[in-house]
Amino acid sequence: MNAIDRLLRAAKISEIEQLTGLAETAAVVGDITRFVHALQRERGASSIYLGSGGLRFTRQRHQRIADSLQAETTLRQRLEEWATPNEADRISHRLAGARLLTRVAAVWHGLDALPGIRLDIDAQRLTADDAVRLFNRLISNLLSVIFEAADTASDAEITRVLVCLFHFIQGKELAGQERACGAFGFTSGAFDEAHCHTMRQLIDAQHRCFETFAEFASADLISCWRHELDQPIHAAIVRLRELATLDAPLPDDLDAPGEQWYAIATQRIDAMKGIEDRLVEELQHNCRERIAQTERDIEDASDRQGALNGEQWVTPVNLLMSAPEADQASNLGALTANAMDSRFSRSLIELVQLQNARLQQISDELESTRRTLRDRKRIDRAKGLLMTHRQLSEDEAYRLLRKTAMDQSKPLIEVAQNVIDLVEMLSSKHL
Repeated sequence: MNAIDRLLRAAKISEIEQLTGLAETAAVVGDITRFVHALQRERGASSIYLGSGGLRFTRQRHQRIADSLQAETTLRQRLEEWATPNEADRISHRLAGARLLTRVAAVWHGLDALPGIRLDIDAQRLTADDAVRLFNRLISNLLSVIFEAADTASDAEITRVLVCLFHFIQGKELAGQERACGAFGFTSGAFDEAHCHTMRQLIDAQHRCFETFAEFASADLISCWRHELDQPIHAAIVRLRELATLDAPLPDDLDAPGEQWYAIATQRIDAMKGIEDRLVEELQHNCRERIAQTERDIEDASDRQGALNGEQWVTPVNLLMSAPEADQASNLGALTANAMDSRFSRSLIELVQLQNARLQQISDELESTRRTLRDRKRIDRAKGLLMTHRQLSEDEAYRLLRKTAMDQSKPLIEVAQNVIDLVEMLSSKHL
């Protein structure tokens, strides 16, 4: 075995270690998404409970707490394995990096604080805005573990699923924020100008997240998502959203609108959870398949050096969730502070804006990955056209594109787009 073969074999072994670490983290992702879902429901119930002065949602909140405790127990068992690694786990820890393990430690700290938070809510020693802020902090740390773990991905198909999962989780968290904001407004009986504006922002942000999800999701998942959007529950959501964003008093004949909004919004978010679970399953499946393929590649010595010519490098997903600087967070709060009358209103809008800023930061950092995936789609389409019209194999079509790009000193994506444009132009002339 020469030096090139040894290096390529070592690269494949390293890739397997990375994929194995990602597969292990994908299992943790499943536990985290279930716990986040439970906390999101508890956050909404707590908003109604505190917003009504403890008069409403006592029983429902206790049920939400029980659901959270069950999901928390499973997650703690998983994180306990990370906190006390055996020899094999130490390799995963080295691959994970310090930032991921620091995020996990922050999650653990938040879990330990939960019982005290719930006792303070029981006794109404916390205001509603303080309770929502504490829940948001823990949820942000939990989501940070997912985003930080995804930074190790370099496989194109796994990256695609991670992009879908990230945007869907982001959209679902924004839906949870909308539920909390709407629960307060409907329970208190009015939406002021600031709350109307916040509701509109949350609705628009969700649309953007779900549009990106649909752009990269599999056809099967897109079909499931469209089926959910066609359900009658969404018509009810639209009607209540209109009431919340009209800049007008709520109708007097509404019967317990806070509970109605919470129930309908929860049904919608619960349906999202099913698609979220399928994305996690797809991620785990792709990790297993990629590991198996890489193991086969290690033994295929004849193809290792050939991969150097046809390798298409994909920019790793960079999903870093870091809180904005203090002055930035202050500026976010100042955008709406003048429009609000109460301390609760100021804090609620400020924390929603801060949460959105964190999520938007991650979305911005994913733009290069989205662009790479779009470029790959166009290159694949150009290869398919060359295969059809020139009777070439896939490798031959790719080599022709690459050679043309080198000969003309143009980017590969530009040559691919020229092929697509030329074929479309010729096809239109024949019509």
